[in-house]
Amino acid sequence: MVDVRFVNVYKRYGSGAPVIRNLDLHVRDTEFLVVVGPSGCGKTTALRLIAGLERPTAGDLYLGDQRITEVPAEARNIAMVFQGYALFPHMTVFENMAFSLRVRHLSRQETERRVSRAAGALGIDEYLDRKPWQLSGGQQQRVALGRALVHEPRVFLMDEPLSNLDARLRVRMRAEIARLHQRVHVTTLYVTHDQAEAMTMGDRIAVMHAGVIEQLGPPQELYDAPANLFVAGFLGSPSMDFFAARLQYSAHEPVVIIGAGAEARTLPLSAAAAARLAGGATDGDREVVVGIRPEHLRLAGESDDATLRGEVEVVEHLGNEQVVYLRVPGALASEEVETTGITARIPSGMAVRPGERVILAPEIATLHVFDRVTTERLA
Repeated sequence: MVDVRFVNVYKRYGSGAPVIRNLDLHVRDTEFLVVVGPSGCGKTTALRLIAGLERPTAGDLYLGDQRITEVPAEARNIAMVFQGYALFPHMTVFENMAFSLRVRHLSRQETERRVSRAAGALGIDEYLDRKPWQLSGGQQQRVALGRALVHEPRVFLMDEPLSNLDARLRVRMRAEIARLHQRVHVTTLYVTHDQAEAMTMGDRIAVMHAGVIEQLGPPQELYDAPANLFVAGFLGSPSMDFFAARLQYSAHEPVVIIGAGAEARTLPLSAAAAARLAGGATDGDREVVVGIRPEHLRLAGESDDATLRGEVEVVEHLGNEQVVYLRVPGALASEEVETTGITARIPSGMAVRPGERVILAPEIATLHVFDRVTTERLA
């Protein structure tokens, strides 16, 4: 097994802006690392660079101690699984999986051994005599994985391999790929735009935006302590609610004030957040953005302190919970809701209707505070 390293890698096409900028990324030996980000952020380009399908404009690539920046793709022993299955329709499953081994002139005995081993690991032994059109989408995806696995590669690269599957099958295949990785222990770099895949599959997640890694770490760490507004808004479904606020030091204890005038609401901060911000006291208020996860808002009563008031616009019933879209003063726009809108996740038993005015109490310990100018996390 080997690790994978990008060292100060840039990639530019023609005279345009760099697609990848100053990429320093270390995929550890046997690790399953997920690169997640919006379309066009450079994540697929990063895969193509390590696969040898693209050459970096600057910087170096390593597999273990071997510098592979100029090594041709066929000499890297890296297997790549693409979004499309690209199976030969006129060949059987066995023939599809064995094709590249025969091109490399491996013996019949070795070819059969590798195909049998891969088919067993993926649970497709009984389909080896079938044609791709006789298989379901999930079975075809297993064949595509098996075709890569027979190479016994040093590294697996996966470029959104589940995007062609329906939602239910994607969930099942996520577990299949995770189990496969646990069995074969091959260093894996997995690219997706689906945050659910990233959160459930990765040992670590690299959140990419505009050719730059914004944050790298374990899934829960990124969810609980996003480094900036982009990461905070990208991870989570529905995404984090954001409010324009002022950070004010009252008797040297920081508080955040959301809204203005009669609608202004003062929210205290947790002891940990207050401690992080205590050293920044100034004569004036500081412009910040406060983030609250939808699951950290609850319906409250008039007597509760530290509350927000909003008007219900839409209610989505999801069986075990409801996602409520509300209009709240001071809220900022997000992908899910327009300006002044937020979302809250509440238990299904609570009756709320469009047009109703409600009071919401955030869990103070879970508030996130970001600098409004730099967008970096403050607490």
